[in-house]
This record gives sequence, structure tokens and C-alpha cells, in this order.
Amino acid sequence: MEGLGSDSDTSAPLANWRSDFSRMFQYYLDRSTPHPLQRWLGTLALAMIYVLRVYYVQGFYVVSYGLGIYILNLLIGFLSPKFDPELEVLDGGASLPTKGSDEFKPFIRRLPEFRFW
Repeated sequence: MEGLGSDSDTSAPLANWRSDFSRMFQYYLDRSTPHPLQRWLGTLALAMIYVLRVYYVQGFYVVSYGLGIYILNLLIGFLSPKFDPELEVLDGGASLPTKGSDEFKPFIRRLPEFRFW
């Protein structure tokens, strides 16, 4: 009978650790928000370290190829607009506002920056 309660006892510390880690990660993510240049330079530095590691180890080419395709897919989503202007023209809407009463729609990314990360 004592063995039945052991699963809940071992999952509680794991759940607490996961909650603490999630909270700490969100804290640092919120603190890095106003520093886009430093975030991109850090990402570039980590990517260069990975490329050098793959070059010196002379392995992980298939993993790197798959990772490159995944990152390219994310980049396309990051650079693409959320609403396609060509489809809006076909629906009868103007692509740019021509009068003061027309609504201006700014460029909205399909994939936000933090989802791209």
C-alpha cells in the first residue's frame, strides 16, 4: 500500500522544478525584450559555435541539414505578411488606402519574433 503514493511524491518536486524553471525563463525573456540587437548577436554567436563544432567534429551533417531547413521555414514565416495583399485585391479590397476613410493595415508578420526564436 505504501508504493501507491510514491508516484505523486516523486512528481511533485519535478513539477515544482519545471514551474520554477518556466518562471525564470519568462523573467529573462521579458528582460531581453528591449535589446533586439544583443539578442540577434547572441543568436549569431551561438550559430557560429555550432557551425565550428560541426566543422571540427566532421559529423552531424544530416542533423544540420534538417535544422537548416527548419530555420529557413521559420524565416519565411517571419518575413511573410499575416494577410496576403494579393488575395485582398482579388476580394475587391484595395491594396493601399486611397482615401482618408480607408483603413490602413500595417505590416503584420505571420510568425512573431519570439515564436521565430
